[in-house]
Amino acid sequence: MQKLTNRSKVVSQKDMSFLEKAYVPAILSGMGITLKHFFKKKSTVAYPEQERSFSPVYRGRHVLKRDDKGAERCTACGLCAVACPAEAITMTAAERQKGEESLYREEKYAAVYEINMLRCIFCGLCEEACPKEAIFLTPNITPAYYDRQDFVYGKDMLVEGIAPEDRVDVSKRQFWRDNLESTQKNP
Repeated sequence: MQKLTNRSKVVSQKDMSFLEKAYVPAILSGMGITLKHFFKKKSTVAYPEQERSFSPVYRGRHVLKRDDKGAERCTACGLCAVACPAEAITMTAAERQKGEESLYREEKYAAVYEINMLRCIFCGLCEEACPKEAIFLTPNITPAYYDRQDFVYGKDMLVEGIAPEDRVDVSKRQFWRDNLESTQKNP
């Protein structure tokens, strides 16, 4: 039979010494690696006492913004739900009734707005798709829960408060988003 290539490797079976048979060199090299890592600086952080610094464009917990008058910005257009690749956003639209002009900006609003945080991948496409700048990802960390139902955030957890101290500052996200859009339009 003819060889496929001219390359060949000579393999020799050398006898192992007693120390090699007892795996002593392998154990010592493993212990050396362990000791080397033992004296390195720890990369973990004691979370409640210390907080790690995040990037200014960190995508954390979602918030539905209000305008300057305290009305909800969301008009239930559904663009955020369509843009979400994980299909984590669901909403039901309703029409504004008489007397609710101060609560909602437009005639149509989201009666039910839910985000399943177990499905969310924090990609930020929902805030990019929103024409009213109603939804933003804040730098706040999403809390951990024990029940799956607690991870479905409704409007009660998403809409920011009316009082000025209850408002969520998203100016860094807006600045970053506006600069990103301007660089994409003018390369």
